[in-house]
Amino acid sequence: MDSANQPQIRKIYTVIEETQIEGSLKLDRATRKAAAAAVFSNPFAGTYQEDLSLLYQWSEEIGDVLTKKAVAALGIAPEQVESYGKGAIVGEHGELEHCAAIMHPALGKPMRDNVGGGKALIPSAKKSGYPGAAIDVPLGYKDAAFVRSHFDAMEVRVPDAPRADELVLIVVVTDSGRPLPRIGGLKKEDVEGEDGLR
Repeated sequence: MDSANQPQIRKIYTVIEETQIEGSLKLDRATRKAAAAAVFSNPFAGTYQEDLSLLYQWSEEIGDVLTKKAVAALGIAPEQVESYGKGAIVGEHGELEHCAAIMHPALGKPMRDNVGGGKALIPSAKKSGYPGAAIDVPLGYKDAAFVRSHFDAMEVRVPDAPRADELVLIVVVTDSGRPLPRIGGLKKEDVEGEDGLR
């Protein structure tokens, strides 16, 4: 691929959310989430393009980098990742389908390769936005979608992105579920991990 077809990444933004007290209780162990976001030029901003496969290719490269950065931010081994999620924001000169192209056809493989598994569907969210727009990236347990203790989200925003001709791609990983989960359902220690559901 020539340099003209390489993603032009303006910045990578990484943030950790650590909850130590939930409600009135101090947690025995803090729950942590890490997000890594890449801000890059949208090659299809301002024009209609039928074939979006260039974004599929980019998502593999960028997704690999972001997932590694998010896991490293938590300081854990890939196998210790419990939940994951992905999100994308497109600037005003782009289309929602550009978010879909950067997330859905090819991002799953580099994410799963860097979290020690991942049989469950990767939850996702997409939106059109402006510099500083926030998005709630949904989260789910990586090997079984029905683990209720891990139904969650992380709000992520990059202060100066996306500009009108940019895309923001976000990968989120956690080292735990929600703080103080107590609504029943499948527990992570009971997961069979065969079908991505239970």
